[in-house]
Amino acid sequence: MTALTLSTSSAATLRADAVVVGLAKGTKGPVVAPGAEAVETAFDGRLADVLETLGASGAEGEVTKVPAGSGLKAPVVLAVGLGEAPVEGEGYDNEALRRAAGAAARALAGTKKAAFALPVEDADAVAAVAEGALLGAYSFTAYRSNNGDAKKGADKSAPLADIAVLGAKPRDKAHKAAAERAQALAAEINRARDLINTPSNGLTPKDFAAQAQAAGKEYGLKVEVLDEKALKKGGYGGLMGVGQGSENPPRLVKISHTHAKAKKHLALVGKGITYDSGGISLKPAGHNETMKCDMSGAAAVFSAVVTAARLNLPVNVTGWLALAENMPSGSATRPGDVLTMYSGKTVEVLNTDAEGRLVLADAITRASEESPDAIVDVATLTGAMVLALGNRTFGIMANDDAFRTSVHEIATEVGEQSWPMPMPAELRKGMDSPVADIANMGERMGGGLVAGLFLQEFVGEGITWAHLDIAGPAFHEGAPYGYTPKGGTGSAVRTLVRLAERTAAGDLL
Repeated sequence: MTALTLSTSSAATLRADAVVVGLAKGTKGPVVAPGAEAVETAFDGRLADVLETLGASGAEGEVTKVPAGSGLKAPVVLAVGLGEAPVEGEGYDNEALRRAAGAAARALAGTKKAAFALPVEDADAVAAVAEGALLGAYSFTAYRSNNGDAKKGADKSAPLADIAVLGAKPRDKAHKAAAERAQALAAEINRARDLINTPSNGLTPKDFAAQAQAAGKEYGLKVEVLDEKALKKGGYGGLMGVGQGSENPPRLVKISHTHAKAKKHLALVGKGITYDSGGISLKPAGHNETMKCDMSGAAAVFSAVVTAARLNLPVNVTGWLALAENMPSGSATRPGDVLTMYSGKTVEVLNTDAEGRLVLADAITRASEESPDAIVDVATLTGAMVLALGNRTFGIMANDDAFRTSVHEIATEVGEQSWPMPMPAELRKGMDSPVADIANMGERMGGGLVAGLFLQEFVGEGITWAHLDIAGPAFHEGAPYGYTPKGGTGSAVRTLVRLAERTAAGDLL
C-alpha cells in the first residue's frame, strides 16, 4: 500500500522526486491552482506560461512534466489538469481534485515520493486529494513474474510509493481524520480491485470465502460460511441451481460488523459469480474474456463491510456474499428447469445466463430474515443497464423513492456516477410462468428494470431495499483515466461506505 503523509512543508523545501501542481482552464489561458505558490515563485511567476508553451491547457486529466530548475528540492514539476477554474469565491470540486490526484499518481509510477501541492482548503479537499492519489497509485501485479528484478533496476510500473499532501495539517483533527479515512477506504477499494482482477482459476467461491474469513480475523468481523452441503440442506435453490454445473461448488458468506452503540442495521448483498460462462445458455465468443469480473458486487460488499469495521462506524453492517461459478456441464441447470428458492418460491429458468438474480434472490431472502432497516444489493447484473447508461454509470432501483433519491445523492457526493431508474409495474407480467411462480426472464426491452423487479419479489415485507446494477462501471476495459485503472474499479464501495456513515449518523432510515 502506498504511504500517505500530511505535510505543512513548503513545496520548495520538501525533498521529493516530483512536485504535483494543479493547472486550470482560465478565461485567458491556463492558470496555476492555489497550493502551488512556492513553485510559482521558483518559476518567477511564469509557471503557467511555461506550461502553456509546452501545450498544457488545464484540461481535466492532462499531465505535463517540466524540469524544476533552481529553487526547488524536487527535480520535476508535474502539472495536472483540473478542468475549468472555479468562479471567484468558490473552491475546486472535490471530484475534480480526486481525479487530478489520481492522474498524477498514475503518471508517477516507478517514483518513490511525490509532494502534492493541490488546493486543500478544507478536510473534504484533503480527503479528495488523498483518496485520488492512493487510488491512482494502484497496480495489480500478483501474476507478473519479473517485478522488482534487481538486474533490471527500478520497476518503472511500480506504484508511487509515498504521497505527501502539502497544505494539509497533520495536527488538525479534521485533516488527520480525513487522511485516516482515505487510507482505509482506498485500501479496501484496492482490495476489491484485486479480487476482481484475480483470474477465476485463482478465485473460486471457496477461495473468496477464505479471504473473507482471513479479513474477519484481522478486523474483528464475524464470518459464517455455508458450503454446498449446508446450502443444499437449507434449500438454497438459487445458489445451488447456478453452481451445480461447476466442479467448484457455491458458498454463501455472511460477514458482520457490529457496534455496541449501533441503532440501525444495514444489510448489503453482493453478486459473486466468480466466473460466468452463461451456463447452458453459453455466452458467445467475445463475451467470456472478462467474466472473472462478475463477482464485482460481492467484492464491493466485502470491502465496504471491512471499511465499516476499520472506521469503527456505530452501525451494524452485514454483508452477504452470494458466491458461485456458472459453468455448463452434464450436471448444470438447463433452460426450462424449475428451481425452488430459499424463500419457497419456484422459478422457471428460461436463460441460465440470467444467473445473478437467482443467487441474489436467495441471499436477499436470507438477509430479510434478520429484519434490517434496509437492504442494498450490488451486482454486475444486466447488459441492458450498460446499454441504457453506458460504461461509467450504475443504475439505482428501489422500492422506496425517497431511499432511491438518497442513494443517488450519496453516490454523487462521493464521486460515483449513478442514475435513478424506475420500476414499471407493467413489466412484471412478462415474468409470469405457466409452470412456476415466476420466470427468471421477462420482456427483452427494459431488461435491467425486469431484473430489478425480479429481485424485489424476494425482499422481506416492509423492508426498505435498493438495487445497484454496476455492470457498466465495475470493470474498465479502456485506457486508465483519473484514479480509474484498467480492469477492476471497486465501483460502489464509496457509495456503500458513505451510506453506512450516514446511517450511523442518523441521517438515513
